[in-house]
Amino acid sequence: MRTHIGQSLRAARISQGRTLRAVASDARVSLGYLSEVERGQKEASSELLNAICRALNLSLSTVLTDVIDLVKRHETPVLTVVPTSEAELSDVNAA
Repeated sequence: MRTHIGQSLRAARISQGRTLRAVASDARVSLGYLSEVERGQKEASSELLNAICRALNLSLSTVLTDVIDLVKRHETPVLTVVPTSEAELSDVNAA
């Protein structure tokens, strides 16, 4: 999860053409800490995540929506085998 949050924050920062230093300063977090959050090495508290979002002029809900989309893309789909004949259905029921 923290990797996806970091990816979303980094993408927003880069799309705005801003440096780590500028965003860290605006969010009042250390440059190293913000870098670790973006790389998914640190998990930001809700307060710090909100401060970073404010520094990027983003709502927390926007970042979380991006994260949901990233998680959905990386989830392993669960496949279900559906019997196509009576014989296969009997095999499934017998097991």
